[in-house]
Amino acid sequence: MSEYPPFQYGKSRFDQNTFFGRFRHFLDVIDPSTLFVTEKRLRECVELLDHFKQGTLPLGVTNAQLWQAQKIKQVVGLLLPNQTLASTVFWQWLNQSHNACVNYSNRNASKPAPASKFLLGYLGAVTSAVSIAVGLNVLIQRASRFSPTTRLLVQRFIPFPAVASANVCNVVLMRHSELSEGISVLDNNGNVVGTSRVAARHALLETALTRVVMPMPILVLPPLIMSALEKLPLLQRQKRLVLPVHSLVCLAAFSLALPLAISLFPQMSQISVDQLEPEIAMATDCKIVTYNKGL
Repeated sequence: MSEYPPFQYGKSRFDQNTFFGRFRHFLDVIDPSTLFVTEKRLRECVELLDHFKQGTLPLGVTNAQLWQAQKIKQVVGLLLPNQTLASTVFWQWLNQSHNACVNYSNRNASKPAPASKFLLGYLGAVTSAVSIAVGLNVLIQRASRFSPTTRLLVQRFIPFPAVASANVCNVVLMRHSELSEGISVLDNNGNVVGTSRVAARHALLETALTRVVMPMPILVLPPLIMSALEKLPLLQRQKRLVLPVHSLVCLAAFSLALPLAISLFPQMSQISVDQLEPEIAMATDCKIVTYNKGL
């Protein structure tokens, strides 16, 4: 098989039905060279993909060039300030599609959940993210009393409330069945002593809080840092360095955010039986029981 198969827009060039194909896909996505893409190069990639969709590709364009252009567009997308309405909608949809899969895969699976819950969570998260992001963009555009500099700074913060609120909706909707059916709680020996809806509420609350904290360093710190760095004489003279520097700042923020958010609560959390349903307390002599909150 050729290293670069025929290009398919929106698809991976690796077989997603095999472990090795998925492994190669993620290795390709985290290619460090994408951190040094200039704004000019990004525009060229977007234009090339537009030509592909319109059937107007210039002669001589290879599959390798198309796959590379798509990778650059996908990786750099959410890092860009001053996005258009269409790009805001697209990147929020792409982000929440990924989050829906993560939440579904890392739920507490002690009770089966129908596929309809997955669809409900997906639609709810995407709708909330796009609505909030677009609404805030329109609000800022109409805020004529703000100076251009202030308006630009506020626009850069728009992704955080959009992503954070959508993440919470995503978690709650994707795992809603746990609230109605409960999750298993375990005694000191790891034996299931019952099913608790109270423990499920605690699990979802803890998970939702991690989803609010996780994007905070990524979407709040880079706008603050970049607002200061862009005033430096070097970046004023060398505009092509802005995007690579922005990417490095986001990478550093992500390195902080992921372990910080996941470490807030243990995956196997504990709760007093006094806080749970009476039947749980009657089923065990333990004062503290354990539940899996998911990730």
